[in-house]
Amino acid sequence: MLHTINHSTFLRLLINIFAFIALLLSIGFSIALGAVDIHLNTVWNALFHFDSEVTSHQIIQELRLPRAFAAVLVGAFLAISGAIMQGMTRNPLASPSIMGVTEGSALALVIMLAFFPAASNSGLIIASFIGAGLAVTMVFMIGSFSKGGLTQVKLALGGVAISTMLSSISSLISLHFQLERQMGFWMAGGLADTNWNSIQLLLVCGAIGLTLAISMSKSITILSLGDDIASGLGQNNMLIKILGIFSVLLLTGAAVSIAGPVGFIGLIVPHITRFIMGTDYRWIIPSSAIFGGLLLVLADVVSRLVNAPYETPVGAITSLIGVPFFLYLARGGGTK
Repeated sequence: MLHTINHSTFLRLLINIFAFIALLLSIGFSIALGAVDIHLNTVWNALFHFDSEVTSHQIIQELRLPRAFAAVLVGAFLAISGAIMQGMTRNPLASPSIMGVTEGSALALVIMLAFFPAASNSGLIIASFIGAGLAVTMVFMIGSFSKGGLTQVKLALGGVAISTMLSSISSLISLHFQLERQMGFWMAGGLADTNWNSIQLLLVCGAIGLTLAISMSKSITILSLGDDIASGLGQNNMLIKILGIFSVLLLTGAAVSIAGPVGFIGLIVPHITRFIMGTDYRWIIPSSAIFGGLLLVLADVVSRLVNAPYETPVGAITSLIGVPFFLYLARGGGTK
């Protein structure tokens, strides 16, 4: 038995190591490929022997490197958030989008563009993040203060209701102030405008959100067995759900405020990770971070090459992968 456990742990660790190596390689290709291809040797020199007089080094340091890092972090955050949501609700179709994060961010962004058009990019990001937080708070309050407390059904219904309301308000304001063009690319999801300030926000939110997620991983494993079983084992389910929702808010709010609503990462990756790693969230959460980052980096590379020299929104690429996967799950495939 001990040999089997050790063998299983070694195999999971080996898979994660190979996935991490693939992630590093994908970052290198992400930096090298684009409207102007840059040789990998130049990428290496720009990273470790930077010369401000070389144009390609400036492009790498100021444009492509932060974009690649943002793709890793956004993909990791969305995947972890999806894993937490699916573990807490025991719903295979759960993802951060059911909590109104996207719609809250979009409404805040529309309000800023309509009433504060001179706001800086950092101001727009912060407002978008606050909007995501308010949306999640509203969803949580609707579920928690209703009769019977917060359940997976109430969480989903509350998310749909709040999302629909916020989306309607956003559409009205956007139409009135003619903001469709400004909002269009953001709503499709993309990483083109990422800079080092964006990375700072992602790192701050990620440090808190990831710490919470990893510290709760064992509790989420227990909660995924069912509320009754978890309560019988002495676990405070409400506290775990509150902390889990706060972690999802930090991770998804930061990701959406930077990249827009990049769809299906939070749905696809946790299923793939559970299939490979099993049901222990002490493995699922860190592995989801690696696989999520890898998937979004590769999708971002494809978004730049599929219609070069023009850029395709990365959200469109992830949707091409995610929609068939969603239909497969909706039909009952992969659900237990």
